[in-house]
Amino acid sequence: MIQTGVLTPPPLDPRRHVRKELMDRAMAALDTHHRRLPLRDRMYLVDFKKFSGEERLYEVDLISGEVKVLRTCHGRGSDPSHSGYAQRFSNTPDSNMSSVGAYATAGASWGRQQGPNVLLDGLEYTNDKARERAIIIHGADYADPQFLAREGKLGRSYGCFSVAHTDLPDLRERMGEGRLLYAAA
Repeated sequence: MIQTGVLTPPPLDPRRHVRKELMDRAMAALDTHHRRLPLRDRMYLVDFKKFSGEERLYEVDLISGEVKVLRTCHGRGSDPSHSGYAQRFSNTPDSNMSSVGAYATAGASWGRQQGPNVLLDGLEYTNDKARERAIIIHGADYADPQFLAREGKLGRSYGCFSVAHTDLPDLRERMGEGRLLYAAA
């Protein structure tokens, strides 16, 4: 007689790259915003508590549990002294600050200023002006490894989640439309 058992999914983030509080908040956001986040194979998290030179953008595979780590910038208004730490956040247009909360990825796009990018739709009062503010994911020289090696920290955006040019193509393809990006401090 063959017994059938319940398959237990692998644990999320077995190497513990992501703070538990951040992972818990992101998982709750997946449930809260389920209508706007139909794709549940992976999600993206940004930990603004970490220094800008550290890997703090996480791609969490919700099937295998594995986590890929990348670097991302924060807004210049969030770090006016350019310490490398985001300290203030805003949803106000022209604040040049990063916004926190849950976003839905809205697909690959192309812009006049930044070129290839991923559009984002803010899902909470802390970021619901993301489209109006043109908050996107894009490549930037100030997010490239050479800039980090020279300056000891990444540069600052106008509130966008800027990444290294070499990271953008794969990230842009994998993010697609309808996945969670959750940013927190």
